[in-house]
Formats: sequence, C-alpha cells, structure tokens
Amino acid sequence: MPGSLEGITVLDLSWILSGPYCTMILCDLGAEVIKVERPGSGDRARWTGPFFANDESAYFMSLNRGKKSITLNLQSPRGKDIFLSLVKHADVVIENFVPGTAKKLAIDYTALKEINPRLIYAAISGFGQTGPYAQRPALDVIVQGMGGIMSITGEPGRPPVR
Repeated sequence: MPGSLEGITVLDLSWILSGPYCTMILCDLGAEVIKVERPGSGDRARWTGPFFANDESAYFMSLNRGKKSITLNLQSPRGKDIFLSLVKHADVVIENFVPGTAKKLAIDYTALKEINPRLIYAAISGFGQTGPYAQRPALDVIVQGMGGIMSITGEPGRPPVR
C-alpha cells in the first residue's frame, strides 16, 4: 500500500538526531528522502555505537532507513550544482545547520526559492534562527541541562545523569 507522502521528494541536509528523525518519519510515510552528506565524514551518527555487521552504526541505520543518499561537497562548484539540480525537482529541503550556515553556502530558503518557488524549507535549530542563543550548540546533553531535566535524574548526593 502506498504511503500518504508517495510522490514527495525530500532533500535531507541534516545530521545526528533532530533532522534525521524528522526525515525518517517522512520516509516511513512514503516520501522519497535523499540524504545529502559531506565527503569524508558524513553524518556524525555514523560513528555512534552500537555497531553491528561491517561496523555499521545501528543508531545511524535506524534513523536513516529507507533513505537514498548522496555525498556532495556543497562548498565546491560541482557539488553545489548537483545539489541545485536536485532542488529543482524536490518538494522539501530540511536542514539543521548552525543558523547562518545555509545562508553562507547560498542554499538558504531565499536562494532556493528562486530555483523552486514551490519548495518547502525547514531549518531546525535548538534555540531558533535568531536571538541571543541562536549560535549555541543544542545537542542532547546541553538541552537536558538547560531545560532542567538533569536536576531530577541520578542518585541523591551524586551528579545528574542523562
């Protein structure tokens, strides 16, 4: 049975958890998701255990199941040209860069809507795109600490745990 998002193409420029989880759900619902990774390192989740056969990250595989993938250097003219040709035919772009990174690469919504006016663009960040904390990292342990959840974890008299 086809999914409700069959026929929708999503370009996934995200890494670690928030973006890959979002695009995993879209993929599960039938969208064609194309994960775009940078050469050499790719998504940091690739290096997060546990590992199984052929030293593949179970964490990475669980978040990226069913997705297609391509490696592109978005700082090189060739890599950027390939990406922009994908944007012409995409319905959605999702990224979770540090705010300002997409603009610096000239692949933010303002730039991409000129190529594809019907494009839906989602920029995920822990503390928003603007404001005093916009440039702060928002990985799991940081968000737990700032949100206060760590204050109620762990054993009495010992440091908090995540």
